[in-house]
This record gives sequence, structure tokens and C-alpha cells, in this order.
Amino acid sequence: MDSDRYKWIALSNTTLGVLLATLDASIILIAMPNIFRGIKLDPLVPGNSFYLLWMILGYLVVTSVLIVSLGRLGDMYGRVRIYNLGFVIYTVASLLLAIDWMTGTAGATYLIGFRIVQGIGGACLLANAAAIITDAFPSNQRGLALGINNIVGVSGMFVGLVLGGLLAPIDWRLVFLISVPIGLFGTVWAYLKLEERSVPRRAPVDWWGNVTFALGLVLVMVAVTYGIRPANGHPTGWTSPKVVALMAAATVSLIAFAMIERRVAHPMFRLQLFRIRAFTFGTLSTFLSAVARGGLMFMLIIWLQGIWLPQHGYSFEQTPLWAGIFMLPLTAGFLIAGPTSGFLSDHFGARPFATAGMIGAAISFGLLMLLPTNFSYPTFAGILLLNGLSMGMFASPNRAAVMNSLPATDRGAGGGMNQTFQNSAQVLSIGIFFTLMILGLASTLPDTMLGGLQAHGVPHATAERIAHLPPVSILFAAFLGYNPIQHLLGPHALAALSPHDKAVLVGHSFFPDLISGPFRDGLHAAFTFAIAACLVAAAASLARGGVPGRADQPAPPREPVSTPARSLSESRSR
Repeated sequence: MDSDRYKWIALSNTTLGVLLATLDASIILIAMPNIFRGIKLDPLVPGNSFYLLWMILGYLVVTSVLIVSLGRLGDMYGRVRIYNLGFVIYTVASLLLAIDWMTGTAGATYLIGFRIVQGIGGACLLANAAAIITDAFPSNQRGLALGINNIVGVSGMFVGLVLGGLLAPIDWRLVFLISVPIGLFGTVWAYLKLEERSVPRRAPVDWWGNVTFALGLVLVMVAVTYGIRPANGHPTGWTSPKVVALMAAATVSLIAFAMIERRVAHPMFRLQLFRIRAFTFGTLSTFLSAVARGGLMFMLIIWLQGIWLPQHGYSFEQTPLWAGIFMLPLTAGFLIAGPTSGFLSDHFGARPFATAGMIGAAISFGLLMLLPTNFSYPTFAGILLLNGLSMGMFASPNRAAVMNSLPATDRGAGGGMNQTFQNSAQVLSIGIFFTLMILGLASTLPDTMLGGLQAHGVPHATAERIAHLPPVSILFAAFLGYNPIQHLLGPHALAALSPHDKAVLVGHSFFPDLISGPFRDGLHAAFTFAIAACLVAAAASLARGGVPGRADQPAPPREPVSTPARSLSESRSR
């Protein structure tokens, strides 16, 4: 096939694959109330929080763990082959998710299990898409191509919010079923049109490296899910023996992984690639920007659903969909800035755009901190647009610079490593943001809640019990679109109140007014952390090297790194 025509086919198909893979990471967030009602399980019962968290994080955990391995397998057996297999796995898993016939914990376990299978398919797509594009496009056009692919992928996280909110009220199964015809189309298209333009180099599979890396990363992710849950009378579980043991085991496993990768002949994780300055600092920037961005979506959803939308007359049941709609300026910013900055970086280099993007993102977080909790929407939308433009300005040039810095034979492994840092950072970011928010709420919310409930006729014992519930329960209630006070008090306690007190407590204003002050404290802590992450990312991006005013140059062709004795510096010196 003609190269000029093929490159656009490769970009179109891989962009569809990446869009599906990232969209499914978020599509269930807004749909969760309908999903849990459909399988007849209350996610806010303390014993069910495991199912709630793993429904959210399971897909992200699997893609984070497997992307490097699948990128390496793409280098060894063909990137298109592994990518196409991902489409098949993803589509079949989506169909099986839509036919869950069980209810209760069995139904939730079924969904989590096949979300993990779906994540395997998504990981195959994400691990090899950037390498397929890099193989298809010349170096002076990769910024635009990877920019379009990357920004559509990032935007998929936000598009999924709206799509889940539209489909779930009709039937929660549509949230999964919508991916089946699109996945089937993409699968057929990929098998018919994609060409293997890399030169696969067979090598033994680094089984010990794969196992220790996967185990270490899974243990970290599991520790995050337990860390944001209460334990031993504390609002979070980070100091609990279980979390400490999980983190210690993860550390041991990852240290063993690093030692293995330095010694095996054909390592999964190409540690030698970190000798490439542009790759190292570009990947560090990727990680830090994802840390700043990953938890932002959850904070904005809780802000809109728990406070702003009810204050403006929306019922709690309506808030999940409208939260997604009101966040669309963020997506618009990504879509505008991503391809534009990618195109410009092909001519002027990645460093000025990526660095400026992270500085702009830090400014947008600072502006969000200045907003009152009951803000003016045009101002809020403008700040979201600025954040989206800034993140988009960073993401496309940074991805292109990272991929251009890699030798052709290591693009699958290197691209997978970069994507792993991004996906892992999103999970860690959720844990960090939730922890900061929970700690902020825990310091002031109990007294505020106790006084507010007692002022409207709730008996002291009942008010005391609710006021000292873990803050994460209240956050999850708002996040899932439940009426928090109605759910926490329950029908018997509400029936004992006067009609006036009952109407006030379950109305649009009581909970938002009650939580606004404590929420603001937690929000400021979370956004302060995001500002710091963005500024460090800007510094790392500035340190990537390259000549301003000139396109970043790809690494020169070389033989693949197959042994520790053959270093990248030696390759470049030849």
C-alpha cells in the first residue's frame, strides 16, 4: 500500500483503538449507580466498598501492569499482531460484560472479572498504537500524528463520562454493549488494512521480569485501594498493617525486578533506554502530568455532583450526567490544543510547548483554588478550558519527543514504558487526591455534620453516628449521584422527623451547604499538590534537551539492546 495513504489508515485505526481503550476507563464512573441498581447491590455498604473501588480501578490497574510486557511482545512478534489481538479480546469482553445475568456480589465479581479481561485487550491496543504510528509516519510528521492519537485518547476519559451518563439510565448494559459494534468494526478494519512495518526480533520472554514487575505494581495498586479506606479508627488506612505490608512486599518485588532487568539477556523493561535524556525526562514529565491530571476528574465530579449542581436546582439523581456535560470545556481544550501543538512541535521542537503547557496547567489549578465552591459557571468553564488547552499543549509534543528519541527496534518497549508510567500515575493520583481530600474533610466535617443534623431534629445518637462515618463514604455517596443525607439517615430515621425538617435535610441545599467548607479545605490541599506536580513536570520537560526552534530529532538507527553489556551510549558512539 502507498506509504502516504497507509499512514492515515494507521492513524485512523489506532486512534479508534486508543479512544475505545481510554473511554472504557471512565464510562462506568457516571453509570455506576445504574449498574449497582441493576445488579441489586448497595455500593455504600462498608463491606461492598471493595467492589466499588475495583469496578473503578480494576481496568486501570490491568492496563498499567501489562502495557510494558505487551509493548515488548510487539517488538518481538509484531506490533500489528499484538494490537489486532487486543481488538479481539476487548470486543469479546465487552459483549460478555453486557450479558451479566447475576445479581449481588456474584454479579459484581463477574463484572470486575471481565473488566480485567477487557483491560487486557485495552492494554494490547495502548501498548502498540504509538509504535505503529511512529513506524508509519516520517519523523517530521509524528508530532501531529501522535498528537491526534494521544489527545483523542486522553479526551476519551472525559467523553466516557457523558456517554455513560446518557446510556446508563436507558439500560446499564448499553454502557458495555456500545463498544461491541465499534470494536467489531475496528477489529475487521485492523486485520484487513494494518501492515507490519517493523522488523520483529524474536527473543526469549523475560518471565521473571514480567512476574516481579506485575506483582509489584499490583501490590501498589491494591495498597492504594486500601489506603483510601478507613482503618483502625483513622479516616484513611495508609498506616494500617495491611497497607504497610502490601507496600513493603511491593517494594521488595520491584527491587527484585530492577535487579533481574540489569542481568537478563533480553529484559522486558529496557532500563538502558533511560540513558537517552529526551526519553528519561519526557517519561518523568508524562508521569507527573498524569499524577496532576488523574485525580482532577474525580475532584471535579464530586465538586459538581455533591455541591454545585444541587445548589443550582439539579436533583442528585441527575447530577452524574450533568457533571459530565459541564466538564466538556476541559475536553474541548484537549481537542483544540493537542493536534495544533503536535503540528507546531514538528517544526519548532517539543520543549517550549510541553514546558509552557505544564506551567499553564499549574496556573489553572491555582485559579480553581481561588473559586468559591458556589462559583459562576462561565468562570469555571474558562478555567477548565485553560486546563485542557495546557494539558493538550503538553501531551502531544511530549509524546512525539519520547517516541522520536527511541531507536526503531525499541519503540514498542519504550512506548509501553511511557504508557505504563502514565496509567500508573493515574491510579496513584486517585489515591493521593482522595487521601488529601479525606484528610481535609476529617478535620472539620464531623462537627459540622453533627451540628447541622441536630439543628433539624435528628436525635443526638443518630447524628453522632452519621457525623463520625468515614469521610470516604460521604464522598462516594456524592460521587455516585445518591442523595447523601437521605441515604445515610435511612427511611426509619427520616420518618421520625417533621415534614419541614425532612424536606430541608433531603433538599438541594442542606448537604451542599454543609459540606462546602470542609470540602474546600480538602480541595485546596489536592490542588496544591497538583500545582507542585505540574511545576516539577515543567522543569523536567525543560531539562529534556534539544535545540529550541528546531524539530526534535529521532534517535539514530541501531541494533537492539539485547544484553547489559551493550549500552546505548556505546551504540551512539559507533
